[in-house]
Amino acid sequence: MAPVSEELRKSLEARLPALLGGPVQIAKLSLLAGGASMEAWAVELRAPSGPLSLVLRRAAGGRIYQDALSLEHEHALVAEAHRSGVKAPRPYGFLPDLSGHDAFLMDRLHGETVGRRIVRLPELAKARAALPVQMAEELARIHALDPARLPFLPGTGAASPARRAIDGLVAQLDSVGEPHPAIELGIAWLRENLRDTGPAVVVHGDFRIGNLMVAPDGLAGVLDWEFARIGDVLEDVAWPLVKAWRFGVDHLRLGGISDERAMIARYAEITGRKIEPADLHAYELLGNVRWAVGSLQQAQRHLRGDEKSVELAILGRLACEVEHEILHMLEEPASPASPVAERRSAQHRETR
Repeated sequence: MAPVSEELRKSLEARLPALLGGPVQIAKLSLLAGGASMEAWAVELRAPSGPLSLVLRRAAGGRIYQDALSLEHEHALVAEAHRSGVKAPRPYGFLPDLSGHDAFLMDRLHGETVGRRIVRLPELAKARAALPVQMAEELARIHALDPARLPFLPGTGAASPARRAIDGLVAQLDSVGEPHPAIELGIAWLRENLRDTGPAVVVHGDFRIGNLMVAPDGLAGVLDWEFARIGDVLEDVAWPLVKAWRFGVDHLRLGGISDERAMIARYAEITGRKIEPADLHAYELLGNVRWAVGSLQQAQRHLRGDEKSVELAILGRLACEVEHEILHMLEEPASPASPVAERRSAQHRETR
């Protein structure tokens, strides 16, 4: 066993009795495939009540985004979501400074999280058929969370989630320090067309295939809550439509598993919120701009030497694919209800 995991084992084992209320032994501790800023460790425990399978989510380095939640706040959010009936893992407790990094323990859910496998495995065909409606139902539950119980979420008190989203993207793109005309064109379009579609709510912030635990019958859990914030519902509804999350099955706009109609219809049925096509288009474009900027920012972590990583370097190259999608979306005809179409119509009448 590597020294870091042995040190982690000893530190965790010393703190488990107070957390779980009795003597506990670690039977197995193994590092799982994780994200760029977080570690995930599978923890098999021997407890008085019997075997227990948990996941230790632990900070690995610096934050990717300034607005990303701390582990302490992410733990509090997951606890509130689980309490409110969202399919979030049950958290067992926050562990500050666990062998040098903050962490928290939660139930280990079982299923598939790798997007390229979810969209292709024959044994998940039934899950793919069920997921659009199940995703809508989970989004409705998430958006019903009480913001007053989560005052630490970014965006709390913002007058306009749409304006805050655009201003944040401008600041993030400026931090990259490179010219990216396609992204700047997308931001310019968003300044004129993106609007708030209703009261601000708690949004997951990264709700997509790849952050959902998928079992043979469908959605088993919602993971990776560190980008949650107060925002517009369409930030979550449109995010899984972003082309990067289709994992090569590009003709199925909802995460490479389906078209989006069933999800949108079920969401509207539960919440009573009608989704206008022009607004959905605008928020899908916002999602692509957000991911293009995010990819560039992550590549900068590698280029600056903050964290040397082939994965981060690859994201910088992939940003150009997202820029291509931004340009493609800007070429699509605007809905008759969109501000762009209204201005074009007015200009046409003036020249007649």
